[in-house]
Amino acid sequence: MSSVTRKVPARRRGLAARIWSERWAYAFLLPTLLLFGAYTVWPIISSLYYSMLDWKGLGAERPFVGLDNYREAFGDPLFWKSLGITLTIIAVTVPLRVGLSLLIALVLNNPRLPLARLFRTALFVPAVTTTAIIGVVMGFIFDPAGGPVNQLLLDLGIVDQPVDFLGDPASSLWTVMGVHMWKWFGITLVYWLAALQTIPATVYEAAKTDGAGNWAALRHVTLPLLRPFLIIILLLTAIETMQIFDLVLTMTNGGPFFSTLATEVYIYQQAFANSTPRLGYGAALGVLFGLVTLAFAALQAVGIRYANRARSSR
Repeated sequence: MSSVTRKVPARRRGLAARIWSERWAYAFLLPTLLLFGAYTVWPIISSLYYSMLDWKGLGAERPFVGLDNYREAFGDPLFWKSLGITLTIIAVTVPLRVGLSLLIALVLNNPRLPLARLFRTALFVPAVTTTAIIGVVMGFIFDPAGGPVNQLLLDLGIVDQPVDFLGDPASSLWTVMGVHMWKWFGITLVYWLAALQTIPATVYEAAKTDGAGNWAALRHVTLPLLRPFLIIILLLTAIETMQIFDLVLTMTNGGPFFSTLATEVYIYQQAFANSTPRLGYGAALGVLFGLVTLAFAALQAVGIRYANRARSSR
């Protein structure tokens, strides 16, 4: 018994000694930990708490309602519609972005291509432009009353009358998805360019020595070696596509007739923008949407593990 009691304090002293010896590392980490706790951990905890209240965001009355907000969310058709719209945006834009960016990356990765850096920069510039500004500008560009897109279509004789791209439920979602793809295309392109840089030049030299042409090298060397990155890039792009709030808000505000009502916009409307804000209900919707995002993040972790195994088995 005495030997056990001696080992425990010794272990504690050893841990305390290691912490003290690395005190400067912990001191430099402290600001980051404080900010992470204040702006990430605490909002998550407070959202869980607010989701169980019937609170408008103002006033001292905060009646506790338990899981009533979650029950209402499960029976809310607009919530399910918004979630369906968000998943539709993911299902349509993610494969297109990943596929098109891979094709462009294969072209721009050629060191003998003139002005390759200029093309890379031009494709990446929209990604670093403020999304809200792009949304406002696109509203003017697609404006049926004198917008340049409609003016061009009329001059070319493609349409007889202006098209209300953002005011027609049949075209508004497709227009938003097109702008979103253009805005973030450069990010996915950078992913693929980084993946292509991991393929050693000696592999291509060996393929040429064996008599493989450009098409054979692409089919039997490049694409198989890029396969582990495909899962990661797909999941990264899907998670990023879920964060479409600012573009939808500035372009359509979820309209017309809820045709572009992404889940983030619906949460914002319920919590802050309604005539009678419902912060508690909005928090419950945010928690549920966070669980969906968490599921994609879990898939991403599995994809990263698969990619590491695939790369180590080369």
